[in-house]
Amino acid sequence: MTDHAHKDPLHGVTLEQIVVRLAERYGWAELGRRVPVRCFQQDPSVTSSLKFLRRVPWARAKVEALYVTLVRDERET
Repeated sequence: MTDHAHKDPLHGVTLEQIVVRLAERYGWAELGRRVPVRCFQQDPSVTSSLKFLRRVPWARAKVEALYVTLVRDERET
Protein backbone atom coordinates (compact mmCIF):
# COMPACT_ATOMS: atom_id res chain seq x y z
CA MET A 1 0.00 0.00 0.00
CA THR A 2 1.38 3.37 -0.93
CA ASP A 3 1.75 6.38 1.32
CA HIS A 4 -0.85 8.14 -0.86
CA ALA A 5 -3.43 5.45 -0.10
CA HIS A 6 -3.03 6.07 3.62
CA LYS A 7 -3.68 9.80 3.16
CA ASP A 8 -6.65 9.43 0.80
CA PRO A 9 -9.84 9.40 2.92
CA LEU A 10 -11.75 7.77 0.03
CA HIS A 11 -9.35 4.83 -0.26
CA GLY A 12 -11.13 1.58 0.54
CA VAL A 13 -14.45 3.27 1.36
CA THR A 14 -17.57 2.37 -0.63
CA LEU A 15 -20.14 4.89 -1.76
CA GLU A 16 -22.64 3.18 0.54
CA GLN A 17 -20.35 3.66 3.54
CA ILE A 18 -19.96 7.33 2.62
CA VAL A 19 -23.71 7.92 2.36
CA VAL A 20 -24.43 6.07 5.62
CA ARG A 21 -21.72 7.96 7.50
CA LEU A 22 -22.86 11.36 6.20
CA ALA A 23 -26.51 10.59 6.98
CA GLU A 24 -25.57 9.51 10.51
CA ARG A 25 -23.40 12.58 11.09
CA TYR A 26 -25.59 15.28 9.54
CA GLY A 27 -29.04 13.70 9.20
CA TRP A 28 -30.93 13.63 5.90
CA ALA A 29 -32.27 17.18 6.20
CA GLU A 30 -28.84 18.74 6.70
CA LEU A 31 -27.32 16.48 4.07
CA GLY A 32 -30.02 17.67 1.65
CA ARG A 33 -29.16 21.26 2.50
CA ARG A 34 -25.43 20.74 1.95
CA VAL A 35 -25.93 18.72 -1.24
CA PRO A 36 -29.29 19.87 -2.60
CA VAL A 37 -30.54 16.82 -4.46
CA ARG A 38 -34.01 15.30 -4.23
CA CYS A 39 -32.76 11.88 -3.09
CA PHE A 40 -31.64 13.54 0.17
CA GLN A 41 -34.58 15.91 0.50
CA GLN A 42 -37.70 13.87 -0.34
CA ASP A 43 -38.25 10.41 1.16
CA PRO A 44 -34.49 9.81 1.55
CA SER A 45 -32.97 6.37 1.79
CA VAL A 46 -29.55 4.86 1.27
CA THR A 47 -30.85 2.78 -1.66
CA SER A 48 -32.35 5.71 -3.57
CA SER A 49 -29.29 7.84 -2.86
CA LEU A 50 -26.90 5.21 -4.16
CA LYS A 51 -28.96 4.72 -7.30
CA PHE A 52 -28.91 8.47 -8.00
CA LEU A 53 -25.27 9.12 -7.07
CA ARG A 54 -24.02 6.30 -9.28
CA ARG A 55 -25.73 7.93 -12.28
CA VAL A 56 -24.89 11.58 -11.60
CA PRO A 57 -21.15 12.32 -11.40
CA TRP A 58 -21.43 15.94 -10.20
CA ALA A 59 -23.60 14.91 -7.23
CA ARG A 60 -21.29 12.03 -6.34
CA ALA A 61 -18.33 14.43 -6.44
CA LYS A 62 -20.09 16.79 -4.01
CA VAL A 63 -20.92 13.93 -1.64
CA GLU A 64 -17.35 12.61 -1.76
CA ALA A 65 -15.98 16.13 -1.13
CA LEU A 66 -18.27 16.52 1.90
CA TYR A 67 -17.08 13.15 3.21
CA VAL A 68 -13.42 14.13 2.78
CA THR A 69 -14.09 17.35 4.70
CA LEU A 70 -15.80 15.38 7.48
CA VAL A 71 -12.91 12.93 7.79
CA ARG A 72 -10.29 15.71 7.82
CA ASP A 73 -12.23 17.69 10.42
CA GLU A 74 -12.48 14.61 12.63
CA ARG A 75 -8.74 13.99 12.35
CA GLU A 76 -7.99 17.54 13.46
CA THR A 77 -10.07 17.28 16.63
